[in-house]
Amino acid sequence: MALIPATILTGFLGSGKTTLLKRVLSEAHGQKIAVVENEFGEENIDNEILVADTQENIIQMSNGCICCTIRDDLRATLADLAQKKRKGELDFERVVIETTGLADPGPVAQTFFMDDEVAEQYLLDSILTLVDAKHAAQQLNDRQEARRQVGFADQLFISKADLVSQEEVDALIHRLKHMNPRAPVRTVHFGEVPIKDVFDLRGFNLNAKLDIDPDFLKVDDHGHDHDHHHGHDHHDHDHEHGEHCNHPSHRHGHDHGHHHHHDDDVKSFVYRADRPFDPARLEDFLGAIVQVYGPRMLRYKGVLNMQGTDRKVIFQGVHQLMGSDLGPQWADGEPRVSKMVFIGIDLPRDILEQGLAQSLV
Repeated sequence: MALIPATILTGFLGSGKTTLLKRVLSEAHGQKIAVVENEFGEENIDNEILVADTQENIIQMSNGCICCTIRDDLRATLADLAQKKRKGELDFERVVIETTGLADPGPVAQTFFMDDEVAEQYLLDSILTLVDAKHAAQQLNDRQEARRQVGFADQLFISKADLVSQEEVDALIHRLKHMNPRAPVRTVHFGEVPIKDVFDLRGFNLNAKLDIDPDFLKVDDHGHDHDHHHGHDHHDHDHEHGEHCNHPSHRHGHDHGHHHHHDDDVKSFVYRADRPFDPARLEDFLGAIVQVYGPRMLRYKGVLNMQGTDRKVIFQGVHQLMGSDLGPQWADGEPRVSKMVFIGIDLPRDILEQGLAQSLV
């Protein structure tokens, strides 16, 4: 049987997750969706779109979708849903898991990789994070959980942008891109998102495309010069990021017209190298790094040039879980440059860069 695609929907309280869910459930797309609510009753899906509020934790909806709240743990709920689907008791094509406003999506994502029963039946498609423009600055300043949700995302939706000035939206986008350059950012009207922007995003696919927003890197060229020109030259740029990278307020103030006075603990950085990696050394180094820093590593991904193969090696991870795969061949004349992006909480950039440099051939 084909794997059931799953989407994790997370986001700040009041950011419009329920609106987004309602839209996805009621839009006439002909798909039957199972929604798993990992909520504690703060804003459950309103009963008007439910057929009957029964004692059973799985509720059928008028449009054929189903909804259930998690009684015990996610793993058991997912296994139960898949079993009912196999037996023909429930009919659905995909699952959306809505997490609470302050949940860490990491363990939810890990369930799809660690648990064999779940991994054999589901395919994790992506983590979507909704950010409430009106309260974002405050939430990002005050709550690490909010910052983590941004770091985990494959796609960021900013809702309620019409309640703040364009300048505030721009500043927010800039801040989000620093935390997570992998996730495209879109402003949406109160969680009303076209279905094609929500499903089949393949954020967890091991594909040869490393999604790092190219405009973000252009904007920051002056501060992140080493990402482009001499990622392999480890003398120049140590001093360079002492100067630039720890002070967002200095780094951008002069050329964006707005000052940043926050320095978020969730940050991303990109590593590039022209020389190939030695597979054994790289594996040892990354293995050691995730043992120590795994809980602080939210998402990381790379397209690597490995000695001994003419194919790209694609790797990615969530926390301590890391996977890699052989991708397509390097094209004739294509520069064989390894690129990696790490998103995490106060990751030791110097240790990572030094270890990666030492893992090169």
